[in-house]
Amino acid sequence: MKAWRVTRHGEPADVLELHDVDVPTPGAGEVLVRVTAVAVNFPDVLLARGEYQERPEMPFIPGIELVGEVVALGPDVTDHAVGDRVVATKIGVLAQYATVPAVAAHLAPVSLDDEHAAGLSIAYQTAWFALHRRARLQAGETLLVHAAAGGVGTAAVQLGVAAGARVIGVVGSAEKADVVAAAGAERVVVRGDEDVAAVVNELTGRRGADVVCDPVGGESFEKSTKCIAFEGRIVVVGFAGGVVPEVRANHALVKNYSVLGLHWALYQLRRPDLVREAHADLERLAAAGAITPVVGGTVPFERAPEAIQELAGGRTVGRLVIRVG
Repeated sequence: MKAWRVTRHGEPADVLELHDVDVPTPGAGEVLVRVTAVAVNFPDVLLARGEYQERPEMPFIPGIELVGEVVALGPDVTDHAVGDRVVATKIGVLAQYATVPAVAAHLAPVSLDDEHAAGLSIAYQTAWFALHRRARLQAGETLLVHAAAGGVGTAAVQLGVAAGARVIGVVGSAEKADVVAAAGAERVVVRGDEDVAAVVNELTGRRGADVVCDPVGGESFEKSTKCIAFEGRIVVVGFAGGVVPEVRANHALVKNYSVLGLHWALYQLRRPDLVREAHADLERLAAAGAITPVVGGTVPFERAPEAIQELAGGRTVGRLVIRVG
């Protein structure tokens, strides 16, 4: 089979090579999937650069999120069948075939085609856990979403609207604003053109945002602390901006807000029951038309390094998807 592999650390376009490798055999508790599409995620960039928290031995296959068809079952797998169309997550799926833990594979929603289903797992699960598990978002509350045109951002906007929240989205350029408005945001703020905190405070009558979803960190986090409501919740999802902010405990005390961390992969390890619950809710919302992953573009398998490099440059909206099969 064909597989993209990282042969040395560096920029994705420079270090990814297309190799012929053996089709893997599923081990105990695993399924073999014929991959039809792979969603590009920022960890793919970090894996190529050697900056991800996991550093596989080289050469290794990147890619962490797929949709495809189960073609073989490992020993003791009883909760899947050959022919199942699944979405799944695991490092090493940017190939024509991939083995994944059966517990990490879920039936793909029939309401979504492969390109849209490919991006349902990581971004939407991350947003779902951030809003519903960590922040306990309630109908009628105000939700502020940073990097709202990105994968997690568009998911958070759609899920916030579906939950009955008032959503304010922040984007890095005016070109991305229409995508966020189409996702359901009541107001879109272009970072750099307007002061985010001032806009949020004005829109809420100086009450502030009840919940903040922040995949950016740095200045975005600082702005959030200036427009967070009494008993508000800031959910730290990542640091795509490259700067890890300092949490000032005295400021949180004086303003009476919470700072919550969200590392979705830990739920896969420690609470797979909650991951299944989240997937069931996402499937229900997709079937109802309340959420639809935003696909910013698709590329053929042969151009996979270009797609990952494009994400590295911060020029994308929604999800980039690599067509494999």
